[in-house]
Amino acid sequence: MSSIRHWWAFTRPHTIIGSFFSISALYVIACFEAGYPLQQNPASLLLHEWPHWLHTLLAALACNVFIVGLNQWQDVEVDRINKPWLPLASGAISLSAAKAVVITCLLISLLVAAWEGWWLLVLIASINAIGAAYSLPPLKLKRHHLPAAVAIVGVRGLLVNLGMTAHFMHQLTDVYSIPTAIWPLAVFVVGFSFGIAWFKDIPDTSGDEQFAFQTLAVTMSRRTALWLGVAVVGASYLLLCVAPWVWQMPVHRGFFTTIHALASGCFVWQASRLSLQNEVAIKRFYMFFWLLFFLEYIFYPLAYWLDA
Repeated sequence: MSSIRHWWAFTRPHTIIGSFFSISALYVIACFEAGYPLQQNPASLLLHEWPHWLHTLLAALACNVFIVGLNQWQDVEVDRINKPWLPLASGAISLSAAKAVVITCLLISLLVAAWEGWWLLVLIASINAIGAAYSLPPLKLKRHHLPAAVAIVGVRGLLVNLGMTAHFMHQLTDVYSIPTAIWPLAVFVVGFSFGIAWFKDIPDTSGDEQFAFQTLAVTMSRRTALWLGVAVVGASYLLLCVAPWVWQMPVHRGFFTTIHALASGCFVWQASRLSLQNEVAIKRFYMFFWLLFFLEYIFYPLAYWLDA
């Protein structure tokens, strides 16, 4: 059981859970957009096309483990300062075993994606390439805050939401398309991904300074990283509050606007009471921020269902 816990920690569970929710939600939204009457019999209709969802999910999760595992493999020394509880940094998992898992996950992601078709293969290969550039020299994008943020934004905000939706729409309708309602989601996650990029480095300033990582929290300040993120994420929530009325989205508009206004209010309230000298509070805030990410991919398809 201890070994299972260590390997689960190695996958960085919040990223795995985020990938599960995002891929699953995009599949459900594609089913609605493809004309499946999910409100009548959602289980049977979703299960009818389940191999596309399952194969895509498996490729995405393997890709996710490759990226986070490679990052820990490359940054084991800095993690011994910033995140000494991680299994590779603590020695609970050997470097050789971690390398084997990382390479295996890379191969699994590419092989499963290839089984689904050329579009998903190109998409997963592109995400893997960005993940490698994020952690590996000579680029090692994570050393500088803007390239690091752009990498996260490109994957979480654009490639996942737009690319995966087009993949599912093709599997369901034989046409590559991106429904209008997906664009506000993609823009929102772009803003949210900037928050992820900046917030995750706030508690890591000690190790990042020592290893010359030019994160926003290091080059400017923890407070600047926090409030720039709050401004961008707050603007992204504002976009979603007005999106169904401006773009005539096929969602329950009252629910959609209200739930995002409430989520935005909770986010700003949590940020306003955060003590940047309290490392435990910072990490708790960051996990709360990821919880909002999970919930977004529940709110979106639920708003479709309520309007059906």
